Amino acid sequence: MPSKLTSILVVEDDSQIRRFLKVGLESNGYHYEEAHCGKAGLAELTTRVPDLVILDLGLPDMDGLEFIAQVRSWSKIPILVLTAREKEQDKVTALDQGADDYLTKPFGIGELLARIRVALRHNLQSSGADDEPVFENGTLKIDFVARQVFVSKHEIHLTPTEYKLLTLLARHAGKVLTQRQILKEIWGPNSAEQGHYLRIHMHQLRHKLEDNPARPKWLINEPGVGYRLKLV
Repeated sequence: MPSKLTSILVVEDDSQIRRFLKVGLESNGYHYEEAHCGKAGLAELTTRVPDLVILDLGLPDMDGLEFIAQVRSWSKIPILVLTAREKEQDKVTALDQGADDYLTKPFGIGELLARIRVALRHNLQSSGADDEPVFENGTLKIDFVARQVFVSKHEIHLTPTEYKLLTLLARHAGKVLTQRQILKEIWGPNSAEQGHYLRIHMHQLRHKLEDNPARPKWLINEPGVGYRLKLV
């Protein structure tokens, strides 16, 4: 159970959802703060300095995307988006703006707590603990120093591009990376329209790593958005 010092700010205009989140978060050991609109959320963020923000995109005084953009101009605090918007482009835009993850309403408290743990862990790693020479996730092991990949202790031989793709996802394990983010990191800033590159290499990577490439346990596709390396 997390420390009571782990504070979460909920920026949400729906009072029923705020009550639901308050009970769920406090009963699982988090310190709960709330704001009913974007301006109040920004004020709370600067005065309370929470560890993570849960953000509704449909705020009464500003779009949640504007909230993310303002926060990202000065802070790297994890932002987990809650949205009732069904358009995939809204999710992609939120992630491209700097959100760490998203959940679509309705949602379960168990999945929300898991996403919170991943976002907090990733933020800790990004703050200086990401120099670990080895990444392990179930039977998957990546030795960053030796540039070797193992599944169930058997070495898997990857192409340089496959290795770059896998390690990018591993460095952000648990977090959704949009197709645009991945293409920019692996193939450069002018590759935004080359989505077929990513699909081909992800297909090859799954066939090398997954027991059942059609039902992957690690390399998860978020339809219309991007990919995440799932923590197991």
